[in-house]
Amino acid sequence: MSTVIEQAVRARVVATAAMPTVEATLRYDLSDPYAVRIDFPASATLEGTEVTWVFARDLLSEGLREAAGLGDVRVRPYGYERTVLEFHAPEGMAVVHLYSAELRLFLRRTDSLAPRGAEPPRVDLDRCLAELMGNG
Repeated sequence: MSTVIEQAVRARVVATAAMPTVEATLRYDLSDPYAVRIDFPASATLEGTEVTWVFARDLLSEGLREAAGLGDVRVRPYGYERTVLEFHAPEGMAVVHLYSAELRLFLRRTDSLAPRGAEPPRVDLDRCLAELMGNG
């Protein structure tokens, strides 16, 4: 069974009156069970480089229902059909609209791999204890 989920999503980058649609990729990897990534292609950025943002899976889930997030990533509903992701960086802010149905599907897929609240531990406690005890 795969421990990584990737899903292409249609993202509308809010930069001008015309909102171009770009292909972005949501990614969930069981090796970091509390986080999701969203990768934007170079064509979606002013610098012409690929950009990846990493944030809490719970933030994405909460942001589908109500405004969530206080830091670099903020998520909020925009009607029923869309969800807004705001990415704040020292260089500026990006606002992206995603289809809520695609986000809900992605979260259902991640829940089938690791239900929220039942994520595997991040740390191999047995290995850490063995190292602390000198493997003996």
